[in-house]
Amino acid sequence: MSLHLELGAHIQSAFSDALAGPPQQMQDALIVPLRNGIVLQIRYAAPDAYSLRWTRDGHEAGIDTAPLHPDLATFPNHLHDTSGRAYPDPLTRTDATPEDNVSALIRALLDDPALGAPPAA
Repeated sequence: MSLHLELGAHIQSAFSDALAGPPQQMQDALIVPLRNGIVLQIRYAAPDAYSLRWTRDGHEAGIDTAPLHPDLATFPNHLHDTSGRAYPDPLTRTDATPEDNVSALIRALLDDPALGAPPAA
């Protein structure tokens, strides 16, 4: 998908100092390793249909637009914490550009590598 190629170029340009290596184009995803140990997996089917998943220390969290949680204020987009629970998405918008959404997520992950950890009880 050319959108993934364009996103890879955008990420390389905007976040070169934060990358552990260049973004890697896979068959249906873009893999982005960050210097803080996070590996981000980006999948865009359309500008308003995406899955942004990240792993750190063996734990996975993510934001996606699967229309599964109509009760959340940010429906259809939502954040899954590392335990799998869904919450309103604090970072992305389905009406934003893919570059803006990915940039917002990368900035948030650089500021808080624990993003997506379950809330403290």
